[in-house]
Amino acid sequence: MKRLLYRVSRWLRKAEYWLIARATMSMLWLLRKLPPDKAMDFAASVARRLGPLSARHKIALDNLSHAYPELDENARRKIALDMWENMARLGAEYIFLEQIFDFDPHAAKSGRVEVVGAERFLRIRDEKRPHILFTGHLGNFELLPVAAAAFDLDLAVMFRPPNNPYIADYVFSTRRSAMGRMLASAPGVAFALSRVLEAGGNIGVLVDQKFNGGVPTTFFDRPCETSPLVARLARHFDCDIYPAHCIRLPGNRFRLELHEKLDLPRGSSGAIDVQRTTQLLNDVVEGWVRETPGQWMWFHKRWEMNGRRRKRRKAWATARKSS
Repeated sequence: MKRLLYRVSRWLRKAEYWLIARATMSMLWLLRKLPPDKAMDFAASVARRLGPLSARHKIALDNLSHAYPELDENARRKIALDMWENMARLGAEYIFLEQIFDFDPHAAKSGRVEVVGAERFLRIRDEKRPHILFTGHLGNFELLPVAAAAFDLDLAVMFRPPNNPYIADYVFSTRRSAMGRMLASAPGVAFALSRVLEAGGNIGVLVDQKFNGGVPTTFFDRPCETSPLVARLARHFDCDIYPAHCIRLPGNRFRLELHEKLDLPRGSSGAIDVQRTTQLLNDVVEGWVRETPGQWMWFHKRWEMNGRRRKRRKAWATARKSS
């Protein structure tokens, strides 16, 4: 009986995923019929109406109340609406990714995308050693690997596929055509990334997601768990870490900035300190989010931890703040 219920449950979930994927593909098909600017503006207007109806909206407002206790409710609701608009535009931009990224490194004037730190892309490309580029879920974060490709910088990108397998297939095929090598976040991905760095290659990683069992850190002064993968790889290969982030500008334009490499904290032996480096990455992303809070995914359960870990992390954060 249990086996039968399990099979029925799996079938229902698969059917639900298929229906959601069909609805999503239909919406994308309709958006393709519109000019890029109108399609993205239409998606944004729909998201500002439908986003607040979702269960995730309550999570976003709760996260915002902790991150910005000094703001009133109306101000936090505005940030949440801006967030839904940003996510909708991001989804619509998958359709027009090649048209959106019209930056030409050899042209005197750029179009929709302004790249700051072009000389750093070239430096990384020409150095015969491994590098790590990291970013967060801000603006259109997918433009980082597209920009790298424009500068002939070989970048292997780690990504987390959507839970819906049908949508995941679509996203992967769309990304792969414009972004080069992609490595799905799954068991064994650390070894794949290590092989890239060992060969003197470069990797790109998103670092602002929840990671169960990660190292204790804080984000917006709240305890959370963060993956130590980037810090451990940097320590093992002694490679530089470069922050990069995208800001969405008015008129469906973007500014993508590749910052100077971080001055990484090191221990008495001279090796990179994994704990402090992981916290440093959080601090960098938090600074970006504070600049444009409406462009980050506040509906993400970034601070969620299980009961025992939550008590340990809270005690650790309290001790850290008092030190």
